[in-house]
Amino acid sequence: MIRFGENIKSNIKYKRRVGVYGLLVYGNKLILTEQETIDKNLEIHLPGGGVDKGEHYIHALHREVMEETGWHIRVLKKEGVFQRFTFMPEYNLWAHKICHIYRCKPIYKKSLILEEGHRYIFLNYATAIERLEDSGFKHFVKTLKNQFDRRSSSSRLGQLSAGNP
Repeated sequence: MIRFGENIKSNIKYKRRVGVYGLLVYGNKLILTEQETIDKNLEIHLPGGGVDKGEHYIHALHREVMEETGWHIRVLKKEGVFQRFTFMPEYNLWAHKICHIYRCKPIYKKSLILEEGHRYIFLNYATAIERLEDSGFKHFVKTLKNQFDRRSSSSRLGQLSAGNP
């Protein structure tokens, strides 16, 4: 499993935290969350969060995306998983985060955002890569952008070879 972020600190006991996060593809943009941190800064993240004990990952993803964005989604594909070791000030704990990443299609806006300090935003791929806080999230957005660019390029080549400007 790939690892991003800080090096492991041997003198720290980490608590394992499994999370699920969505790449919410909306046209040529992504729906992301802007979250207020404990010290009142704003950070950009993929929508998602922790899986509760006994909860199925897909159910957790639907719940977390709904809480943070208000959007109902369809999960299309698991893109991968990564880990990181980090301090989580909102929980006052050192975490070994296992982050499962899913590509999703936003279907419709269903409710108000339920989680305080969150709002959803639309960003294009390049801006998302630049502004995302987590290097693991950036990796998966870059991968998705490369796939999107290849498909767009292939489609454009097909149009040109067919004589379409």
